[in-house]
Amino acid sequence: MHNEDVLHSKKGFLSKYEAYLGEFVYGGIDGCVTTFAVVAGAVGAGLDSAVIIILGFANLLADGFAMSIGAYLSSKSEKDNYQKHKQVEYWEVDNLPDVEREEIREIYAAKGFEGELLEQVVEVITADRDRWVDAMMKEELGMIEETKSPFKMGLVTYMAFLLIGLIPLLTYVWDYFYPISGDRFLITCVLAGIGFIFIGFLKTYVTETKIWKGVLETLALGAIAAFVAYFVGDLLEQLIVGS
Repeated sequence: MHNEDVLHSKKGFLSKYEAYLGEFVYGGIDGCVTTFAVVAGAVGAGLDSAVIIILGFANLLADGFAMSIGAYLSSKSEKDNYQKHKQVEYWEVDNLPDVEREEIREIYAAKGFEGELLEQVVEVITADRDRWVDAMMKEELGMIEETKSPFKMGLVTYMAFLLIGLIPLLTYVWDYFYPISGDRFLITCVLAGIGFIFIGFLKTYVTETKIWKGVLETLALGAIAAFVAYFVGDLLEQLIVGS
């Protein structure tokens, strides 16, 4: 295989991977934030490690599944809505060609085309039925077809939620089998911080922002969620158990 073919193959693989990077990032952020918050709240309430593991995994599996279903349904609804409007445009092109042709003319006239050039653009677009409908979908309705698979979007979201969301639980799972002498919550905070840094770094490729900004935003989000959960857990423990 020539070098050009290898490079093309790699680019094709990366483009497929990057297509779902957004779902991986946001699934990972949500997984790490919510699981870390559950752990922090449980620690604040003084709950036993076994209870923390149960609550953590219950949240990890249930919330991750709910988030993935939401991503799947949202994407599927968007695709279904696009197809519904596309069929309407096909009907209008077939049954009201003069009206639709005039709409194309008005759209491109508003873009600055005029005279013979405008008529050529209209002629080229309306000469092909599919091209005509695609132009109407984009220019008139402002709709662009989603090419990603709803199932893959949901699957990637769920896998990211599980993989990154598992990080705050690792310390307590390890401690359950091999007791740790150090501060388990401190270790959890360090591991969660690493998870936030990693997912924040990936987030910069999706949002196209500076690396330090993406990492700090994600770290701050996780810290705030854990802070609130910890003190809410501590407060409830004092009010309910303490009373």
